[in-house]
Amino acid sequence: MTENGVEVPIRVYLQIENRLLREALGRLFRKRAEFKVVGQGGQGEEKAGEGLCGECDVVAADFLGSGAEAAAKGMKVVLIGMDGEPAAFLRAVRAGICGYLLKDASATEVVSAMRAAMRGEAVCPPRLCAELFRCIAREPEPRRNRGASGAAMITLRQRQLAELVAQGLTNKEIAAWLNLSEFTVRNHIHRILKQVDAGSRREAVDAIFPERLRAGA
Repeated sequence: MTENGVEVPIRVYLQIENRLLREALGRLFRKRAEFKVVGQGGQGEEKAGEGLCGECDVVAADFLGSGAEAAAKGMKVVLIGMDGEPAAFLRAVRAGICGYLLKDASATEVVSAMRAAMRGEAVCPPRLCAELFRCIAREPEPRRNRGASGAAMITLRQRQLAELVAQGLTNKEIAAWLNLSEFTVRNHIHRILKQVDAGSRREAVDAIFPERLRAGA
């Protein structure tokens, strides 16, 4: 990737429970100058995002639990070596995962997925993408009101953060309450404002909790 016209490597954290897979991915990324492995962990070891919020660009994980934790901290996460069960895939999507690769994914597909994550793109097998389309098609269309289209897509984590904003907490206080960095809190709030098309924190809260607005809260 490029920063200020200078090529810099994509910083990858390997949150991989399977040791063989972790070692294989480590070798794969270290052979490519465009990547830099900044850390790794497995079962019971350091998790991505603990002290790495400003040092890691993409997390590679092979377990939804640890991947979801990193995604909740505002990090880009690609799940690797997964089963093709639609239900598991949809849980990953709802957790904020941006890449989902099956056990038979090639090295080329892994590298492409990490690049895509950095570009803000989502990656998954075509068959599971079709399942996602069917899932969305089955959901009722949200009611239209101010900010409704964006508010309908707010995650549980974002709603939790918006609740604290509604209580008047500062970014520093929210970070302490949720055990996050202020950097991560600012990123969450920025995404929430953009998602609900709000010009201020107050407008975002009104869009996410319209019932309070109607009640005069």
